[in-house]
Amino acid sequence: MGAPPASVSRRSLIAGTAGLAALSLVGCTGGRGEATELRFYQTKREVIPYVGGLLQDFREEFPGIRPIHDTSEGTLNGMFVRSSPPDLALQLYNYEMARFVGRGELSDLSDLPETQAIADPVMEQVEIYPQYEGRTSVLPYSMMAASVIYNKEIFDEHGVEVPTTYSEFIDACETFEAADVTPVYGTYGDAWTVKQGLVDYAVGGMVDVIDFFEQLRAQGPDVGPDSPVSFSKVLREPLEKMLEIAQYTQGDARGRNYGDGNNAFASGEAAMYFQGPWALIEVGQINPDLAVGTFPLPMTEDPADNKVRVNLDLALWIPEGSRNQEEARELLQFLARPEIQDAYNDHALGFGVRTDAPDVTDERIAEMQPYVDRGAIYQGVSQGIPLTIPFESYCQDLVFGADLENMLSTLDADWARLAKRS
Repeated sequence: MGAPPASVSRRSLIAGTAGLAALSLVGCTGGRGEATELRFYQTKREVIPYVGGLLQDFREEFPGIRPIHDTSEGTLNGMFVRSSPPDLALQLYNYEMARFVGRGELSDLSDLPETQAIADPVMEQVEIYPQYEGRTSVLPYSMMAASVIYNKEIFDEHGVEVPTTYSEFIDACETFEAADVTPVYGTYGDAWTVKQGLVDYAVGGMVDVIDFFEQLRAQGPDVGPDSPVSFSKVLREPLEKMLEIAQYTQGDARGRNYGDGNNAFASGEAAMYFQGPWALIEVGQINPDLAVGTFPLPMTEDPADNKVRVNLDLALWIPEGSRNQEEARELLQFLARPEIQDAYNDHALGFGVRTDAPDVTDERIAEMQPYVDRGAIYQGVSQGIPLTIPFESYCQDLVFGADLENMLSTLDADWARLAKRS
């Protein structure tokens, strides 16, 4: 990966005990009467030491504000119900988080210049969830892109080019299978990997996910197999193809989990693996010499349809209930400085969200950059479905042999039931 700018390069040294020391310094009590305490909520475990270092840098530059790093993983709903939300948060933006947006519980950030700098295709991903009219409630900070991870050596050894159409992908799987190479390593024992990989990739490669959910919400509770828009109608074809792809995983996929998959792929036991950059970190630790790349799963016969799955891995937001709005904005704007934000994304294998964000430098994810640049991205369909619907289990049931038609009709009924309540 490229080195961060000189002004922030020392943060790359924050790890282990040094990072923990930085965390403790952020909450120190010296000069308590002079500084405003600011509760900063962030629970992405693998970057807590890194972010803790950023908070210490902020404290040094703004001695009148003392950020307290809250990594407790308490439920956000409980915090808002008790009228004790954090002053500022840097968190994953998903459907559960969007509940607070839809209820108007987050302050408007539309007047900030940092908001205007966000690339349109990135801001559009916010719209997969219900919004509060007239407000920009979250500021995207880091975007993770996920696609098919492939073993370059295995591809070269068997003369397989990176597929750009669905038929080419199936042909590649047939070639590997004929050579006794597992085409795709499956980890069905962990339901989330089926949802995030097979299902989201298959649907996102064929369906305009944002438009689909907009139509569903506009339709209200009248969702069913015969309605104009439904899961039964829109998801049937991509999930049929998904089940075809699932046939090219290894025989014991049902009993394998995420950790098994990382170890097996790092050991060269499969040509492809449906995972995100979080897996690349672990795979690289197991086998630093493994040459890997990434490509979007092609689901049609037109290469122009190919897109990569993204999620807003981190977004900044300020609750209306914060008693320190001005101080929270100071910290938000500090973290959103390009030199700080870009260095973080380089560290975490994330993609930038601003129009002027630099390209990624890690060759393992660089092949996704052209898709991000032209806005050929989508959030997984799973991200638009409330957790009260057990979609993850439904996805696992499918690869275990459940009936697709029954699953889709159940999903329609679940959605209609929730729509009636709201």
